[in-house]
Amino acid sequence: MRLTIKYFASIRETAGVSEEVVHVDADSLTVDSLKQWLAQTRPALQDAFSDDRPVRVAVDHAVQHSAFPLLDGSEIAFFPPVTGG
Repeated sequence: MRLTIKYFASIRETAGVSEEVVHVDADSLTVDSLKQWLAQTRPALQDAFSDDRPVRVAVDHAVQHSAFPLLDGSEIAFFPPVTGG
């Protein structure tokens, strides 16, 4: 499965890149399983994707939940929660 991954804000700083294309050897994948795969294959992201750190995810420009299924060619964006006043 070929996926375009985009990182924003502090996650981008941790990853060291703003965007990358990854190839995951899987027939099916969810947002959560992608986060686990990224944390395993990119040790710098382990802390950013740990269970105690909230991360928002958009798939093809729509915010999604962790069990959302990914399709080949999808664009996935990871960003920390945003607050404002």
